[in-house]
Amino acid sequence: MSISISELATVRARHPEAIAETAARRPRRPLIGDSGRLMIVAADHPARGALGVGDRGLAMANRADLLERLCTALSRPGVDGVLATADILEDLLLLGALDHKIAMGSMNRGGLAGAAFELDDRFTGHRPQDIVRLRFDAGKLLMRIDYEDAGSLSTLVSAARAIDEMAERRLPVFVEPFISRRTGGTVRNDLSAEAVTRSIAVASGLAGTSAYTWLKLPVTEDPDAMAQVMETSTLPAVLLGGDPGSSAGDQDAAFEKWRKALRLPTVQGLVAGRSLLYPAEGSVETAVDTAVSLV
Repeated sequence: MSISISELATVRARHPEAIAETAARRPRRPLIGDSGRLMIVAADHPARGALGVGDRGLAMANRADLLERLCTALSRPGVDGVLATADILEDLLLLGALDHKIAMGSMNRGGLAGAAFELDDRFTGHRPQDIVRLRFDAGKLLMRIDYEDAGSLSTLVSAARAIDEMAERRLPVFVEPFISRRTGGTVRNDLSAEAVTRSIAVASGLAGTSAYTWLKLPVTEDPDAMAQVMETSTLPAVLLGGDPGSSAGDQDAAFEKWRKALRLPTVQGLVAGRSLLYPAEGSVETAVDTAVSLV
């Protein structure tokens, strides 16, 4: 089935079974294609209440606009797939945008942005059995650790068990670890070389096997430190994008950081969302094509 965005609500209301039917016949592809690299567009931010991009507080709130941007990104040469929650992946399924693409399910979205319980990041998204049922290709989980917040331990334990369950099904899981701190009531991720190094060490040792574990990592504040930081683990890794900021200069600086880090031996690709879907300057096509050229 391939429908228009304006038809999604009608199909969901009258034919909810269409999602499973479309998933059952979706043409799939290997995780790593002929290029040997991975370029994924991320759109799982809304389910955590994180709708802002730069100085636009509700930039991701318009679902039709977001879907149009995702379909544009997925249509560009070199884009391998998308990371999103169930609602967005199922919309893209019905739109026919996931054929021959990697569909990566976002697993824990319970740590709502700005909430008192933000670091107790419960698994409220895709379960491993959901990813299997819908014939998706991988999962992703966020793991933020604040040494002063007991909620981080719950996230750590549940993350380990989720990795175990994914490995039992031979499904890749991308772990996005951070050392985080509350500053003025706001959770901030520490992107210093030491903090990213510690987060990699902790994430790499989770669960009963790391056979299907990938890392999804930020570029450190000092990009020149990334080579040493990436020596912490032999697990394959992708870089994450993050908020592009509000200026073209911020966007260009992000691209330059990615370019350098993508040369490192364990870095296999890039997972970027807002910086490509809502570029500070230029079109979605231009931002995505630039990112693909770096990968």
